[in-house]
Amino acid sequence: MAKSKIETDHGLNVRMFITGLALVVLYLIITTLLIYVGLGYGFVIVIVAGLIFSQYYFSDKIAMFSMHAHEVTPAQEPKLHEIVDRLCLLANMPKPRVGVAEMDIPNAFATGRSPSHAVICATRGIMTRLSDEELEAVLAHELSHVAHRDVAIMTIASGVGMLAGLVSRMAMWGAMLGGGGGGRGGNNNDNAAVVEMVTWLVSIVIYVVAYMLTMALSRYRELSADRSGAILIGKPSVLASALVHITGDMGRIPRTDLRKAETMNAFFFVPALAGGTAASLFSTHPSLETRLAALNKLERELNG
Repeated sequence: MAKSKIETDHGLNVRMFITGLALVVLYLIITTLLIYVGLGYGFVIVIVAGLIFSQYYFSDKIAMFSMHAHEVTPAQEPKLHEIVDRLCLLANMPKPRVGVAEMDIPNAFATGRSPSHAVICATRGIMTRLSDEELEAVLAHELSHVAHRDVAIMTIASGVGMLAGLVSRMAMWGAMLGGGGGGRGGNNNDNAAVVEMVTWLVSIVIYVVAYMLTMALSRYRELSADRSGAILIGKPSVLASALVHITGDMGRIPRTDLRKAETMNAFFFVPALAGGTAASLFSTHPSLETRLAALNKLERELNG
């Protein structure tokens, strides 16, 4: 198949490359820490390689399971498939699998390691709330994520946090259980406690660094997918309308339901729960105002 017609974002590619290199370094540091706290080389390699492999190859299944989503056929959801078919034709891309999450939260997400192993999923809430034109704009945004291949690196990045958490817990348990003792062994115990504490602090720093890198990339990739999706359908104003519509409806969803879906924020079209301005550095998405301003600017550019 010829190259996708969804525009390449070189800024996104550079950021993904830099983030990928940083994640490799963080994985190496965590691997060293795991060995340092007493795990064997072979065991550490199995843990790290197994985590990366499972997250990369099974990311679509993990995301679908987390969202209680299921794959649907054209007979089951003809309108949804018609929209995806039309977008794939416009984009000159292979059609991803199509899924539906049976929840009232109005949202959508894309997952999968590559365009040929991808899933685009819409919630029942977004399908009932948006017009066909707005739903097409949202799915164009999600198809752009697939074309940009940014989903895979976001999935792998989450593994760093999981490993850092494992190291911090092992270090904490080691410090708690390894203390005490006196006499000639007292200094050794004190030194071991210091090492465990330093290991715990380093693992926390790694978690924070990985989280900040991932959030920065997440915010940029959302703006990139907004732009590419809007250009694909030629209607930035429709995507802006969908953003406003979904954000407004999200405020009517019970907060307890939003908290249950919050773990998928980095993959959602709109975050289930968004912080205020002070929390923007830790947000998975740019603010609504930032996204609307970018789409309004694009609308003016496309209209000459």
